[in-house]
Amino acid sequence: MAKPLPPHLMWRMTVDRPTIQRAPAKINLSLHVTGQRADGYHLLQSLVMFTEMGDVVRATPADTLTLRIDGPFATGLEVDDSNLVLRAARSFGVTRGAELRLSKNLPVASGIGGGSADAAATLRALSQMWGLPLPDHVAQLALGADVPVCMTTDLTLMRGIGDDITRLGPAPDLHMILVNPNVGVSTPVVFQGLARKDNPPMSAPMPHTSDRAVWLDWLNTQRNDLERPARNIAPVIGVVLDALAGQSGYQIARMSGSGATCFAIFETEQACAVATNALQTAHPDWWVVQTCNVT
Repeated sequence: MAKPLPPHLMWRMTVDRPTIQRAPAKINLSLHVTGQRADGYHLLQSLVMFTEMGDVVRATPADTLTLRIDGPFATGLEVDDSNLVLRAARSFGVTRGAELRLSKNLPVASGIGGGSADAAATLRALSQMWGLPLPDHVAQLALGADVPVCMTTDLTLMRGIGDDITRLGPAPDLHMILVNPNVGVSTPVVFQGLARKDNPPMSAPMPHTSDRAVWLDWLNTQRNDLERPARNIAPVIGVVLDALAGQSGYQIARMSGSGATCFAIFETEQACAVATNALQTAHPDWWVVQTCNVT
């Protein structure tokens, strides 16, 4: 039988082991723009869920704070003071070191909350590794309006400018495809293209998630008010939605956030897999992934 390691070596193995946190994609199942404040901020009402597909943040103890980015969408991300991962680390208000590694699996600026999810994952990882409490809600909002909602993976209702959050527990089991046609759209320009800013709120009450069929029927009556102006800017979004709606077994096809990523929910995992293969074959230049919600 092997002898146990000396305590000083056991300690060294523990502190050098990276703390790993997932940064799931944030999907706006619905997004209603219900008003605009005097300061220009738009008032929203959005039902949000998170997928198994996402980025990954790893934090390892170190003497200084550093960041390395890898993954299929690492190109174009800058490692400077504007990076949300580094800003999240500094929001603790302490001078401590950490070797941070961001594996970027999600397209950048694509309407699925990648940067906010990365910041939230960094906060969770460093809180655990440093043994410090998480920065408060105000500090999280200072990083971005979507950061607080990304702190957990619950089905969540967002209101206001993203600061009013109600956790709703787990979503039903959902098999879905995410598609991004590899085009970028500017969120401010999309909001500027809204025909009206005082659209109706989501219909209430939301059915209980235990009845998947009833819940999906209700979700189908909701909408994303940013979809029309986004399609005007990038007509290919309409092509994506039509392609998703043309697949057998689809139940809902909608754009997430301000685009250009779209999603479709399917009746079964098999139907989702068949549709994913068909879309990847027909559109090799698109980012097409099969995933499911975090449960």
